[in-house]
Amino acid sequence: MLDPLLGLVDQANDFLWSFLLILILCGTGIYYTIRLKFIQVRKFGQGFRQVFGGFRLKGEKRGKGEMTPFQSVATAIAAQVGTGNLAGAATALLGGGPGAIFWMWLSDFFGMATIYAEATLAQKYKTHDAQGHVTGGPVYYIQAAFRGRFGKILAALFAVFIVLALGFMGNMVQSNSIGAAFAEVFQARGIPVPALAVGLAVAAVAAFIFLGGTDRLASVVEKLVPLMALIYIVGSLALIGMNLAQLPAALRSILVGAFQPQAVLGAGAGIAVREAIRFGVARGLFSNEAGMGSTPHAHARAAAKNPHEQGLAAMISVFLDTFVILNLTVFALLTSGVLDCGKEGIALTQEAFVSGFGSFGDIFVAVCLLFFAFSTILRWHFFAEINFRYLFGDKSVKIYSLLVVGFIVIGSTLKVDLVWSLADFFNGLMVIPNALALLALSPAVAAIARAFGGKKEPPQE
Repeated sequence: MLDPLLGLVDQANDFLWSFLLILILCGTGIYYTIRLKFIQVRKFGQGFRQVFGGFRLKGEKRGKGEMTPFQSVATAIAAQVGTGNLAGAATALLGGGPGAIFWMWLSDFFGMATIYAEATLAQKYKTHDAQGHVTGGPVYYIQAAFRGRFGKILAALFAVFIVLALGFMGNMVQSNSIGAAFAEVFQARGIPVPALAVGLAVAAVAAFIFLGGTDRLASVVEKLVPLMALIYIVGSLALIGMNLAQLPAALRSILVGAFQPQAVLGAGAGIAVREAIRFGVARGLFSNEAGMGSTPHAHARAAAKNPHEQGLAAMISVFLDTFVILNLTVFALLTSGVLDCGKEGIALTQEAFVSGFGSFGDIFVAVCLLFFAFSTILRWHFFAEINFRYLFGDKSVKIYSLLVVGFIVIGSTLKVDLVWSLADFFNGLMVIPNALALLALSPAVAAIARAFGGKKEPPQE
């Protein structure tokens, strides 16, 4: 019954991701990389200090609705580090072959410059809502980029797309992967617990936290993100260490597969360079969100000294997401040799860890995914809520939260390929209005980088 829908969505994704979005995403990143003189390289060390120099076990509030810089980066990473890092890596390898990872690396390197622009603009154009809370995001800088009716229409389109992409479809992906991961655990042990039951449990806990507001959300996420990342990093390094002899071959498969997929997968694999690029860029976007317009909502709320510093912190969030956590999953999969086992999505990642850790492996991945994906659910609910409020007003928020809870439940029951295809489609639509604004406001971004990027900062007004 759902197969015709999947076919239609896949056709739309072929149009979006085969050329248009690759050109927009990579083109924007390359443009900013050149215009900002490779800021992701020059200012990497300063950005790293900006993120971790502000770490506190107890986050200190700076103003009504604001977060500390570390809280804002932690909540941005909570959105970035999710299902894309565990299940997304598996779908990229299956859909585009090992070569997809090379294109993911390349697009994410340029994406570090893109997300610098997003965060600085979010800071520059942030405002206050009716309750006096700090708020911001693409809808505000889109209207600054394009005045009049066109700007309002473009901002409204972005708001609609992000609600569909993150609040509804994106959270379906998260709950789908959580449900599939725990269903795999229970099935392996002969316990008949359906994915729907897991989805209902996740939805119930999410509904409770949704009612707690930004303060509770920031507090929960700030403490969970570093812990969950550390646990997964240690486990992944241990698995890769068990298969260290396969690491050179894994690296070779990525580099060769980027340009000659058949040389790695065999002439009958049917994967072309175009598919490698498409899946690499698409899964990279789903993982780190650079250029998508989601994380600026968190960066706008940071009590940063200036927009430049928050832009540097945002760059580090992309680096940690892709070049650290996602790469660990990639090399865990490639070195363990499980790509041909017949499984897909999160089940494939679990199979890799089972190959190294035995029966504990699938539990480890399921628990890690629960933390990764649940923190993403919280963040994406918050990001989309800002835009739902922008469209329909404060009284609509409870209705929106109930709809998200419903989609969390539905997502846990659907086929893996359908929910990923829907997410890819709406993620792609989000990129277009956001990227247009980023390009239009590039003079403002460049001015901020020049003003605050020197050795001595100008005095604050």
